[in-house]
Amino acid sequence: MKIEDIRIIGMTFVNAFLIKVTDGFILIDTGLAMHWDRLNKELETAGCLPGNLKLVIITHGDFDHTGNCVKLREKYHCKIAMHEKDLPMVENGMRPKRKLKSFIAKVLMTLRKIMRKKFTFEFFKPDLFLTDGQRLTEYGLDASVIHLPGHTKGSIGILTDDGILFAGDLFTNRGKPDTATYIENSDELKNSLSRLKTMKITTVYPGHGAPFNMEEIMNKL
Repeated sequence: MKIEDIRIIGMTFVNAFLIKVTDGFILIDTGLAMHWDRLNKELETAGCLPGNLKLVIITHGDFDHTGNCVKLREKYHCKIAMHEKDLPMVENGMRPKRKLKSFIAKVLMTLRKIMRKKFTFEFFKPDLFLTDGQRLTEYGLDASVIHLPGHTKGSIGILTDDGILFAGDLFTNRGKPDTATYIENSDELKNSLSRLKTMKITTVYPGHGAPFNMEEIMNKL
């Protein structure tokens, strides 16, 4: 995959990624519902129109990543895909209990709670469930799904054959690369991070912050 095939759609503090494939596009994550106008404009500018958005992949069930799924499906006639273990989060708003590893994380969590009350979220059922090791070649993307629980039970990453990892919130880059800010299960997170050591990853595209080289985070795995 060429870097120019990836369009980073930054929406205040959260990222979505639009990937150009052979005969269309794949979108990874969707931002908050309040970001719809920005997201829609970015898609249209890139030439992503109803009929050629082949798949929307959700890295995990948090509302800042899933906020525009319903609108995207209605307008672009696309399928929404995610891991089944985060289904309760998008189907009925279940929020997992998570540990906060820093004071900054506590501040961010407080802001998230305020935003969740202020902005609406449309519950939905995904069209597809993605599984660990599943290939995405049928959608035109030479990549595999990696189940990476820890931040949430159903967190996944998308790893392309040439070493690009779309990591969701397993990693962040607020000033410098770091591991997940909110942790649902510390042991699962540790196992997920250890698993990545065995994989050939060159570049990480986190859910929050700028892309970074995998070498920058290796000492924390």
